[in-house]
Amino acid sequence: MPTKRIFFKHSKTWRKINEYGKNFINIVTKLNQKTSIFMKNLILGLLLFTGGTLLAQDSLPDIALETLDGQSTSLVKEASQSPLTIISLWATWCVPCIKELDAISEIYTDWQEETNVSLIAVSIDDARTVRRVRPMINGKGWDYNILLDTNNDVKRALGAATVPLTVLVKNGQIIYRHSGYAPGAELELYEQILANAE
Repeated sequence: MPTKRIFFKHSKTWRKINEYGKNFINIVTKLNQKTSIFMKNLILGLLLFTGGTLLAQDSLPDIALETLDGQSTSLVKEASQSPLTIISLWATWCVPCIKELDAISEIYTDWQEETNVSLIAVSIDDARTVRRVRPMINGKGWDYNILLDTNNDVKRALGAATVPLTVLVKNGQIIYRHSGYAPGAELELYEQILANAE
């Protein structure tokens, strides 16, 4: 059964790449004969780069991070401790991030009991603001696994333009992704959790 799911995810990705390929062929055929080979190669290169990016984003990147206590760990190691894991990229200066984590915090215990889901909150605060993370966590009373990414490695690896970014991971594969926060977004996340809980 898991093999079929993985194949389906790859099939969806390949359909996207195939769609890009068809668009590429249409663009190239519409270009007149005077179009330089350089331009055609540039378009092909962009197509291949985009396709590679789509494939690379299916798996959770294995990025080295630190815990609040300064211990080294990795994103994959922490995510593998639960069958279903929410990863939330956030920062102390990001108001929507804090609102999202507050909203989830109110119902997180119920989510854990019903679905055995865990949440890893990855702070992208840099060296100047990382000292604010522990006081904020203590003040909010969040019961999340908190990791520090002061170099923004996770943000770059996931291709996040901004935070908050929330992803749902199952068996090392990203199965859901949501950027930004609006009240009620946690309910959409919960629907995804229920649909993928074992």
